[in-house]
Amino acid sequence: MKMKKLKFKSVVAMANAKLSIKSAAILLAGSTLVSALLGIFRDRLLNSYYLKTYPTGIDAYTAAFTIPDFMFFILTSGALAVSFIPVFNERLMKGNKKSAWDLSSSILNLMALITFVASVLIMIFAGPLVRYIVGPGLDESGTILAINMMRVIAINPFLFSISTVISSIQQALGRFVFYALAPALYNVGILIGITVFTDGINIFGFQLFEGGIMGVAIGVAFGAVLQLLTSLVGLFGLGFDYQFKIDWKNRGFRNVLKLLPARSLDQGIDYVNTIISTNLSSRMGAGALRSFQQASSLHQMPVSLIGVAISTAFFPQLTEELGEGKEEKFNATFRTALRMIIWIALPISIIAFFARGYVVSFIMNGGDALISTILGSFVVAIFAQSVFHIASRGFYAYQDTKTPLLVSIFAIGSTILLSALFYKLGYGPEGLGWAQSIGALAEIIVLLVILNRRSKGSLLDKTFWKNVKKMLFAGLVAACVSYSMTKFLPLMFNDNSFISIFPKFCTITIVSLSSYVAASYFLDLDETKPVVEKLKKIIFRNTE
Repeated sequence: MKMKKLKFKSVVAMANAKLSIKSAAILLAGSTLVSALLGIFRDRLLNSYYLKTYPTGIDAYTAAFTIPDFMFFILTSGALAVSFIPVFNERLMKGNKKSAWDLSSSILNLMALITFVASVLIMIFAGPLVRYIVGPGLDESGTILAINMMRVIAINPFLFSISTVISSIQQALGRFVFYALAPALYNVGILIGITVFTDGINIFGFQLFEGGIMGVAIGVAFGAVLQLLTSLVGLFGLGFDYQFKIDWKNRGFRNVLKLLPARSLDQGIDYVNTIISTNLSSRMGAGALRSFQQASSLHQMPVSLIGVAISTAFFPQLTEELGEGKEEKFNATFRTALRMIIWIALPISIIAFFARGYVVSFIMNGGDALISTILGSFVVAIFAQSVFHIASRGFYAYQDTKTPLLVSIFAIGSTILLSALFYKLGYGPEGLGWAQSIGALAEIIVLLVILNRRSKGSLLDKTFWKNVKKMLFAGLVAACVSYSMTKFLPLMFNDNSFISIFPKFCTITIVSLSSYVAASYFLDLDETKPVVEKLKKIIFRNTE
């Protein structure tokens, strides 16, 4: 038994080794890709089970998520990580380990307490929340189903908040393995809900519930538990000294509380747009709400894969460099991260636009014209939201959460107004997508302008903009190739299975990306050098 414990601790210790920025970015991108693939498989199963046979039920399931997710986003989510990590690292760099662990315990206990209360309130008020805020367009059976599912999913803010604090500690210390694994296991829980719990749960002959789509909601809660357990394993070997108290006298804790409201409000304002989009799309006929949500989820996958993964990997170093007063080094690191995100996000956004029909076919046999149209309207948002994650972290590294909040109020306000206008004009769910694209683009432009002015123009210098122009030209080449490839390998009426779609999509993607890399190489962009060197090693490995 002792040997097993020693082996377990040894494996965890190896997995919890500190990673370089490059390794962390690759790990996070890889885990995000795995989680995205699981998400595609999850949506494919949901669609095959329910979308065509029970569209009201799938709309109810989508609406049930909205308020629990909103509470998590406004209270915890990314708001905590970007407020907590700079202050936590500052404590450690000053050699005050005890203060850092006291800060961690206090934040963990406070967030758990607040979100527990929020979860209970959601359970109590699920009825009016569904009827008047997120699902006014649902019929009576859909409304009742959404209320019941919301009460199950309401536990998520509490479980997620604990996971987020624990994951933030791991990120601050440069440990990313268990942080990267947790989201994938969340999707595994939902998959279990779809494939197992939809048949109902029977314990010792006692039927807890009859099954159906309610089983998916049970799977969502189960996935949140799996995510929390994975995060807890990641604490082994870090020396976390947990205390069951809230130390209001801890200076670091008070600093986080000062930073947290602005970022939380920023997150909350962002999610208000989601609630309004849910409200408006629920009024556009059966299935419209789910179609919009699916297109939104698909566009978020590359954003998480590129923007979130790279920004998360760079953020601890950005905070350390500013903490040490090395502003020039911070500028160079920020430019590297920003250029990397732009260079990768640009061709992915282009391919997502031209190959959107193929992408939608992955989650639904035969594709879906409405989801494809909505996904096309998110094309600018894919690029802009990827850039947003590093742009906002530039401010958070300065421990400035107010500026992104003010910019977000402007951007989200514009998005909401455009959403309402496009709805009135009858543009349908795709109008909501274009509203988000326009708002996201405006947001990153304003953020980067302000951040550059803070550095008196030294952050985004002439060399940076020269290279961005080169990337745009390479992107134009990729767009022409991607468009041509979709005409050369068009979707046919008999392309109604994953096996028939996947080879076409891979061919279009590989050829388009190859043209982009080739154009970038001839334009002498630094980002292509490691890619070309790696390709040379692979191609000429057997000739040496």
